[in-house]
Amino acid sequence: MIFSELYNVYYNAVAKILSLAVEGALDEKSMNEAVEKAAFGESFMTIIPALKEQRWQLLNSDYSTPLMNKPTMPLTNLQKRWLKAISLDRRIKLFDLDFSGLEDVEPLFTDEDYVIYDKYNDGDDFEDEQYIANFRLILDSIRNGYPLKIAIDNRNGKRVTMNILASSLEYSEKDDKFRIITKDSGRAIINLGRIISCERYDGNRVREDNRERNHRKKLVFDVTDERNALERAMLHFAHFDKETERTGDNLYRVTLIYDKDDETELVVRILSFGPKIKVIEPENFINLIKDRLKRQKSCEL
Repeated sequence: MIFSELYNVYYNAVAKILSLAVEGALDEKSMNEAVEKAAFGESFMTIIPALKEQRWQLLNSDYSTPLMNKPTMPLTNLQKRWLKAISLDRRIKLFDLDFSGLEDVEPLFTDEDYVIYDKYNDGDDFEDEQYIANFRLILDSIRNGYPLKIAIDNRNGKRVTMNILASSLEYSEKDDKFRIITKDSGRAIINLGRIISCERYDGNRVREDNRERNHRKKLVFDVTDERNALERAMLHFAHFDKETERTGDNLYRVTLIYDKDDETELVVRILSFGPKIKVIEPENFINLIKDRLKRQKSCEL
């Protein structure tokens, strides 16, 4: 809203028309095309009559303009302050953006101005140089469609090397982590923070080298939609592949696909809903919940 309300479609359409007029290249056809491309379909009914009838005194009857220079879009102080605030975000360094010119600008807000609750404290280290390099290479591979060779330490502490073809990156606000979604091997999900090394793979075929088999698991649970439980569950499990169906009054069944490495974290999340979530299958996941509850009861956790 900070940007669109100031330089909205009307402004952009008129700016394009006046730029053509300054160049001496404006006529009836190019005026209509500028409005059609930059504004709404019905905008020509407002913009063109206002300019041609000189109610907006920016255009002469011969399609020339009294302006000497093309319209520009300088930033307001509010926009600069918003950009300054964004530039201070730890994650912004991942994208190699240029924020020069904002050195003396006061940020619109800082991290001290808001608190994110219900968030894990072991998020990714976004300022680590190796993490930044890995992120930028992965992002480039997604944009240009080439495979990568990565090395990670699995849950058993074993170094695993694999070739992947990344399709997208996703960010979890709750976990404060980035994950890679791959196209190959049944759409695997890999935590970016676990990657030890990452390089471009020049082979002709993307394949897994040492990845454990049967790493993807299915979880089925029922959600009783009381106290906004369903909406909270969809938020908690937003980054998982899942299907949800209504099975009764205020009762929903969720089928969720997860990575074996995320199993402990998933148990904790399920337990945080108390009686509002009931796990249906698999049996081994139910046993993990029972075991954790027993340890909590005995004060081991």
